[in-house]
Amino acid sequence: MFGGSLLFSISIRKVNILALDLSLTSTGYSHNGETGIISCNGTGPYRLSYVKNEVEKLINQHSIDIVVLEGYSFSSRNSQAHSIGELGGVIRLLLWESGIGFIVIPPTCRAKFATGKGNASKNEVISSISAKTGMVWQNPGADDKCDAWVMEEMVLYKVGRARFDWPSTHVSALDKVDWSGLDIYKAAYGDL
Repeated sequence: MFGGSLLFSISIRKVNILALDLSLTSTGYSHNGETGIISCNGTGPYRLSYVKNEVEKLINQHSIDIVVLEGYSFSSRNSQAHSIGELGGVIRLLLWESGIGFIVIPPTCRAKFATGKGNASKNEVISSISAKTGMVWQNPGADDKCDAWVMEEMVLYKVGRARFDWPSTHVSALDKVDWSGLDIYKAAYGDL
């Protein structure tokens, strides 16, 4: 008791983010700056189920509030486009059924945030992020992990918790992202 009143300790809960760079062979993820990949040698529905289950484990293990997904690359001329679309749909359905908000970041916005130009290659993104952070991106799935890390950093910047300072030319990429996925979190917990 202090002056006749009880003092309460209020802990403010911060948004818990999982970023995913969905891929049929090497889904990159980032949570609290730690990155990894989900890989599966299977095909068809088995692979879709495997990646979905692994994403669900990450969500439950880390009590995820918001998931960040890289949007589809509509300019890709890839024979796997339909399968990648299926994986994106499976993950979006999982998030919707779980009541977890998600944000879709277009690939050009991710590239611009990382490098200052929206048409940067995967290698340019890795080089730029390595130069900025000192992080080394190598081994299988390096570009997928790096892309997921960049998307997590974008959300952290948006909510005022970025780990690094970013030039305005890079930050302008945030203007092209639909941030309405943050609304579920705001409705439940208030401020980000």
